[in-house]
Amino acid sequence: MDRRRRPPRSRGSDLRIEAEHARVLASTAFHRAGVAEEAAHTAADVLVITEMMGISTHGLNRVETYCTRIAAGGVDPHAMIDVQMPALALRRVDGRNGLGPVTAMRALDEGQAAARAAGVGAVFVKGATHIGALAPYLWRAAQSGFAAIITTVAAPMIAPPGGKDALIGNNPIGIGVPIEGRDPVLLDMALSVVARSRVRAARDAGTAIPADWALDVHGQPTTDPAEALKGVLQAIGGAKGANLALCLDLLAGGLSGATTLGKIADQHKTPSRTQGLGLMFLLIDMQALGDGAASNAALKDAVEQVEQSAPADPATPVRLPGARALSQMRLSERQGLEVPPPLLSKLEVLAGV
Repeated sequence: MDRRRRPPRSRGSDLRIEAEHARVLASTAFHRAGVAEEAAHTAADVLVITEMMGISTHGLNRVETYCTRIAAGGVDPHAMIDVQMPALALRRVDGRNGLGPVTAMRALDEGQAAARAAGVGAVFVKGATHIGALAPYLWRAAQSGFAAIITTVAAPMIAPPGGKDALIGNNPIGIGVPIEGRDPVLLDMALSVVARSRVRAARDAGTAIPADWALDVHGQPTTDPAEALKGVLQAIGGAKGANLALCLDLLAGGLSGATTLGKIADQHKTPSRTQGLGLMFLLIDMQALGDGAASNAALKDAVEQVEQSAPADPATPVRLPGARALSQMRLSERQGLEVPPPLLSKLEVLAGV
């Protein structure tokens, strides 16, 4: 039986499909859009893992977004990634505005190779497009025995401290720490109070947003998601969060020679414009640290202290970063993915099913 035509199972208002079925639909959609087969599989795998982790804002719904940008000219489906090695531990990567997850996975592979050679590997990427959530890349790195720090620049959504105009991207920071014998710690967070995708989702659903999520064009808090999308997101911690996002832009965008700050195009408003995003991957080979047993014992002790600490609410235990995503990923492996019928229909249309 053709896996692309395997009937989904219904559960509630969503449909439940196997992860492999979702991979086939996504990869076929990318391939039909002009992406080479291997690259299409890579991008699809990243988005499916993201969906399995429960990060639906950056999962399968991005297939349509990316295909739309390919058709509009904002993403080059035929881009040939260029890699340079200026030093043993350094890589410079030019994604040439190809499909973002493909560029990011190549950067991750290059960073791991550099770390195996030098203990630590640093990769600076220019010419990238939207790469999705950071958690799947952190997970892949941890599975291979690497601690990782990852960040990417984004279109401006946050005002600098004291300003009201969007200039700084909602640049995420990702940190992954593998721990032998247990799940890794995976931190993937943007530096606004919420991601802009949640504001867009509220707009599409016709619901209000909390007043601390965003400011309107006049710099005032708003509960109207449409007005929020015209204004700016609020950074976590106020000026501290905004300045941290700014410095991540300097590292990922400035050091790589990529487009920075207010010059980055918004992929939703102008899908035909290339973005030239900058990425930074820092990889640490855990085996190269030397006394691995001592390091791992210290890591286990640290996470156990967190897990065993007293919860403020007995009904809600203390949870480590990434624990929810990994639990959801395993549930998805057993039970399949819950996909809204409209999204499944879009995937099938894009895949030509």
